[in-house]
Amino acid sequence: MCIIVFCFLRHKDHDRSRSPRDYSDRSKYDRRQSSNGRYNDRDFHSRYFFKLLRGRDRERNMDGDSDRRKRTKSPSPIVRNEEEAVTQSSSVEPPAKKKKAELDPILTRTGGAYIPPARLRMMQDQIADKSSLAYQRMSWEALKKSINGLINKVNVSNIANIIHELLQENIVRGRGLLSRSVIQAQTASPIFTHVYAAVVAIINSKFPHIGELILKRLILNFRKGYRRNDKQLCLSASKFVGHLVNQNVAHEVLSLEMLTLLLERPTDDSVEVAIAFLKECGMKLTEVSPRGINAIFERLRNILHESQIDKRVQYMIEVMFAIRKDGFKDHPIITEGLDLVEEEDQFTHMLPLEDEYSPEDLLSMYPSKDNLHNFKILDEGSSESGDDAGGEDGDDDDDDDVEGREKKLIIIDKTEVNLVSFRRTIYLAIQSSLDFEECAHKLLKMEFPESETKELCNMILDCCAQQRTYEKFFGLLAGRFCMLKKDYMEAFEGIFKEQYETIHRLETNKLRNVAKMFAHLLYTDSIPWSVLYCIQLSEETTTSSSRIFVKILFQELCEYMGLPKLNQRLQDETLQPFFEGLFPRDNPRNTRFAINFFTSIGLGGLTDELREHLKNAPKIIMTQRQDVESSDSSSSSSSSSSSDSSSDSGSGSSSSSSSSGTDSNSSSGSSSDSDSSSSSSSSGSGK
Repeated sequence: MCIIVFCFLRHKDHDRSRSPRDYSDRSKYDRRQSSNGRYNDRDFHSRYFFKLLRGRDRERNMDGDSDRRKRTKSPSPIVRNEEEAVTQSSSVEPPAKKKKAELDPILTRTGGAYIPPARLRMMQDQIADKSSLAYQRMSWEALKKSINGLINKVNVSNIANIIHELLQENIVRGRGLLSRSVIQAQTASPIFTHVYAAVVAIINSKFPHIGELILKRLILNFRKGYRRNDKQLCLSASKFVGHLVNQNVAHEVLSLEMLTLLLERPTDDSVEVAIAFLKECGMKLTEVSPRGINAIFERLRNILHESQIDKRVQYMIEVMFAIRKDGFKDHPIITEGLDLVEEEDQFTHMLPLEDEYSPEDLLSMYPSKDNLHNFKILDEGSSESGDDAGGEDGDDDDDDDVEGREKKLIIIDKTEVNLVSFRRTIYLAIQSSLDFEECAHKLLKMEFPESETKELCNMILDCCAQQRTYEKFFGLLAGRFCMLKKDYMEAFEGIFKEQYETIHRLETNKLRNVAKMFAHLLYTDSIPWSVLYCIQLSEETTTSSSRIFVKILFQELCEYMGLPKLNQRLQDETLQPFFEGLFPRDNPRNTRFAINFFTSIGLGGLTDELREHLKNAPKIIMTQRQDVESSDSSSSSSSSSSSDSSSDSGSGSSSSSSSSGTDSNSSSGSSSDSDSSSSSSSSGSGK
């Protein structure tokens, strides 16, 4: 201690003797060394003593500050008593705090926090009631994760294994999840569209309603993208639809409708989408619908000639024509390894582009508590409980159904929207067919109601009439339908009568096509020859249009059958009642008109019987008159003989009767001469 005090005093005297300096920078001062490189002992003791004094001053200051705070904060005795009273009351009755309702992370709208699969299975095993809300929600989340995982892992090499695992899941309940997952995966990875289309094709062969749901959502996505001018959405949706057409999940009519819509008002984006779509399904359309693909390329050629689009898009059209010329060799219908569905197992959906569809978005979300009773749980654990509940509430449901049927309103659609859609579908199916057998197969596969049978026949006839020249395709198609079912034959019979009655409304070209089609049906006996009863050949009952119709009809029949066979068919005794109007014999004037008509069209050989009838007509008329007069004379003689027998003048009566006999003979002779002269004149005019 003495050493420290001595050092301090000596250091102080030394500082006084020195000039004053600034010791603000103590760090430099502290690090100062002696000349021999070591710290000076005096400096070390002085520094240590200064630090010791500074620490004691700091402790005293802190104690003084704490005492000052205590004095300022110490309350008065009254306040202190009040605080003690409050603390005592709070200890007796603690205030009630509102606790937040704990939310189950599984039952939240978004599914809550991530739960490992092992823990999720353990939670499911702990729940005894399989039909409870918690269990169903957990199974729904597990199903969603499983479907998403499988769809994201699928590729060409493992598609068989993925499909096997996917079919083990409850995809009927999760069909909305499956549809959303497939469409989202295809939108994110368009290069794997052919793989996703193969997955949809396999699922569609087992569950057609799932394939239909996916196709409906794709159509709605394409229409939404077209309305919003969203090029990427249109590209992804059209590409998926094109591969579904290749897999025979969607009908080719849908692709033709989409191409027609895109090229109706061409823009740079719409033409680009159409070309991308053609690359995907061009080979398929070339095989199943050569007429449709030719019309699409003709439209592209017109767009190219108009030169109203960008040069880049014009070059794309030229490249598309080059691809078509090469036969789409770089764009096959189905990639190798993805043709996994047999032809007899394929199910093709006929969904027009412009119909109204529901996306059924509720199938992709778990129902809320309020709507849970409307959600049909298709789970193995809940099937038995569902059956029991259905058995208990069956009577109530039946009563509700009866009341609902009584309250139903009958709505009559007078806008004919369904009819127009039906006719458009038939027209597109006809135009997209390669031959009549394929077309008949497509039309029969549509399974339209029986009430639309006549409308189908009318549509076939209208399509035939619209052609520039007659095509035998329509006659063969109509004949095939007539041979398949009697209803079609009866429909064409009624259409023949309607067309003949309104034939004056048709143009010459349409009239010629209609007449040739009905001539084909008559030649093949697809419709009976009795339909000709509605034709009445006379100057008063025919018009120029009807005479042209009959002319083309019989000229075609003569070309098909030959004149001898046609004449033999027209002389059939069983059909004579139906040909009375065609070859009239009731009036010599109508007979001469029919003879002159068939002679003028080069079919005079059909009128041999009419000529013979007209030649014998005077004799027939004479015999008819003689029969009438003889019946009149016999009745008069019988009356006169009865009157003479009552009187006695027998000789007078005999003389009168002889005189009357000579008069009648002379009169009959004169009448026969006049009839013979008239017959010769009429036969000369007929010739």
